[in-house]
Amino acid sequence: QLQLVESGGGLVQPGGSLRLSCEGSGFALYPYEIRWFRQAPGKEREAISCVKMSSGSTKYADSVKGRFTISSVNAANTVNLQMNSLKPEDTGVYYCAAAAYGTSCLLTYTGAMDYWGKGTLVTVSS
Repeated sequence: QLQLVESGGGLVQPGGSLRLSCEGSGFALYPYEIRWFRQAPGKEREAISCVKMSSGSTKYADSVKGRFTISSVNAANTVNLQMNSLKPEDTGVYYCAAAAYGTSCLLTYTGAMDYWGKGTLVTVSS
């Protein structure tokens, strides 16, 4: 059964760190571009990072640049999102999604994703 599974969310204080993971189940992530999205309470879902699995090329939204790092562990079929210096506005449900190569890992891409995870909740609060 094809699916993506996110893990690693939780409660963290401002300035703290979390590492999220996205793992493929039932298919290999290698042919895809993997994006992380988040949806804050009362806001629309936004793309915050992308990694092209074949090359390791990455992109980040301005809101997370310098604080978040996306990386792939291809042998484990896993993509990580290391989140440092977390802020309350980082709170939200974080999703990973896979799209076939060809979108250039653009964070402005509005086309369909082939697969979505169900999300993991990140809460940044003291």
